[in-house]
Amino acid sequence: MTRTVSELQAGIPADAACELFDSLPSVTIDEILGQWHGSEVPTGHPLDGLLAVSGWYGKRFDSAEHVHPLLFGEPDDLYPVNPGSVPMNLLNTLGNRMPRTKIPGITTAFKAVRTRRHRARLRNVEYRGKAGAAMVYDQLAIIDHFRRLDDDTLLGAMDLRNSPQPYFFLLARD
Repeated sequence: MTRTVSELQAGIPADAACELFDSLPSVTIDEILGQWHGSEVPTGHPLDGLLAVSGWYGKRFDSAEHVHPLLFGEPDDLYPVNPGSVPMNLLNTLGNRMPRTKIPGITTAFKAVRTRRHRARLRNVEYRGKAGAAMVYDQLAIIDHFRRLDDDTLLGAMDLRNSPQPYFFLLARD
């Protein structure tokens, strides 16, 4: 099963996203080092649309021990945000009831919780039958798992505790 980036960004059913993810090859930690620009893969998950309106840019993997899991801003003015300041369980619970429009003041709010400290690590983790590179958040019960869509694109699956389905996203290498 192959899908283009634009097809994924337009949205697919959750079961199709899981099937695609399972069919893709794993990646190693060394293969994903660097900065990545993210986008969402709508699947009906409660978090769908929230990253897009929040100003999320992507992720930066400096090394296995040093990861900025949340980059916000514009390419010429990126800043890491402390994910421990983001109420993920609340967003997962209320996500479907939240507006999908740019929230006034969100940039200022995220700049208030920016950080210089790395807030995640990379590890090889088995997920859905394959071992591969995964990002483990320091402060949250979340593991992001990655599979290779093509040479410069990853399909990510956020495994969030108490969420029955993964939240899917794409990362394109900068």
